[in-house]
Amino acid sequence: MRSFEKLTSYIPLRKSESGSKNIGLLVDGPNMLRKEFSLNLDLVREIISDYGNMRVGKVLLNQYASDKLIEAIVNQGFTPIVVAGDTDVYMAVEAMELIYNPNIDVVALMTRDADFLPIINKAKENGKETIVIGAEPGFSAALQNSADDAIVLKPENHKNEPKDD
Repeated sequence: MRSFEKLTSYIPLRKSESGSKNIGLLVDGPNMLRKEFSLNLDLVREIISDYGNMRVGKVLLNQYASDKLIEAIVNQGFTPIVVAGDTDVYMAVEAMELIYNPNIDVVALMTRDADFLPIINKAKENGKETIVIGAEPGFSAALQNSADDAIVLKPENHKNEPKDD
């Protein structure tokens, strides 16, 4: 048993009657919540519901996030986490907590950034299913190809496209 597992305690989550999976979703706010994408977190929640029950939904933001954005995130049922500086390191730490949480079956990352490729690989090594959600331009092909499922959000018409297996 790794020492990280010993340090963290978990509260068991009930699975729904249908036996669907528990999902932990982390959103790279500065990378995905941009005006040019005009993405809606309600749409993301709806997409994730096709895969299971979202038990963890966190949006990581930098210190430049407006109060209005933070309020919108809370109103959509997500937990905003404001980080001084770069959000990538904090998102990696949050992802590792999901990977070692026995109550989470699926680790979902909403980002376009290839920097999170090691997280996807580590999640899969530890028996977790993985989903990446992103938008073009700039959605890493390596990230899409490494995850079990990749969803490309199309801001123009708000449709998604699962990765072909």
